[in-house]
Amino acid sequence: MRFIAMIVLTIILFTFSFPIIGHAEPGVSANNAVLIEQSTGRILFEKKAHEKQNIASITKIMTAIIAIESGKMNEMAKASKKAVYTEGSSIYLKEGEKMKLEDLVYGLMLRSGNDAAVTIAEHVGGSEEGFVYLMNEKAQWLGMTNTHFDNPHGLDSETHYSSAYDMALLMRYAMENETFQEITGAKFYKSDNREYSWKNKNKLLTVFYKYCTGGKTGFTKQTGRTLVSTASKDGMDLIAVTLNAPDDWRDHINMFEWGYENYKMESIGDKGMIDLQIGPEKRIEGHIHDDTLFPLKDGEREAVSSEWLPFEKELGTEQIVGKQLFSLHDEPILEVAIFKDGKPEDENSFFANVISIFKQVFRMG
Repeated sequence: MRFIAMIVLTIILFTFSFPIIGHAEPGVSANNAVLIEQSTGRILFEKKAHEKQNIASITKIMTAIIAIESGKMNEMAKASKKAVYTEGSSIYLKEGEKMKLEDLVYGLMLRSGNDAAVTIAEHVGGSEEGFVYLMNEKAQWLGMTNTHFDNPHGLDSETHYSSAYDMALLMRYAMENETFQEITGAKFYKSDNREYSWKNKNKLLTVFYKYCTGGKTGFTKQTGRTLVSTASKDGMDLIAVTLNAPDDWRDHINMFEWGYENYKMESIGDKGMIDLQIGPEKRIEGHIHDDTLFPLKDGEREAVSSEWLPFEKELGTEQIVGKQLFSLHDEPILEVAIFKDGKPEDENSFFANVISIFKQVFRMG
């Protein structure tokens, strides 16, 4: 069932994707940038978003989510000599020191510890190389087509790269995880191994932008400043990514405020029972769980239309029997699952989570 669910999630998140043309753009200093709405993935703004670039420490978003999903967060991980002597940002682990994996992930995300990254990788993946394999497998599964990882920390390498859009995809996925949300949104954290608290380096969260809910900073001399951040305002959650941005704090605030000024989450479909005859031989009987919301700018709501489509037997499941396809100006933008009977039996199951986000799919091609 888990294997089937993962296949369904992949199809849901990364197959039903349709382009949509945006409008007037905010000014940014970044070489590469993207702004998306989190629940649907709609791109609101982009600037060379699919271009491969070095990404520095925003790499650690992938390291963190793999660690969280490993189920080992309460285990003690031992810092190796290799980890301790990794160059760059550090949480100052000592060789042989044992720290709970959860604390290491906080040190990774808040203080950008490269020593924490290697310790996590060696504990979860068996070796740094083994963990990097997991990172690349995850990237492929998520549809990050312009991404390749060489390490768990983001130090510069010719074959360690991603794109602004791919990093937005990753952050969108990671923000579905409640533990990740808590960690990336923490302003401070104190490990049992330390007498002092770690303060988050993300100044959007701690100082500059009250609507910021999380993110990850990055910097190397070669790569410049990189930043992934999230924000929530007026019922809309946004994700912003910048690469090689001299003024990244301002870039993100400008993109967020532009997004909130120009787009609003609007209802385009109602929840409830569905009983429709589709042609002489096909019928849809089922249930849509929730109202369907989508980020729209002024004047777009009137251009939204929808149609009902039953699944062929080989494409359906025991629970999903059809879909409602939404279009904007006759271009497909979103698909919503129609369930056979109410909600899934186990709402906490992985499969239940998969099908609950069926309605959230939209991204640029």
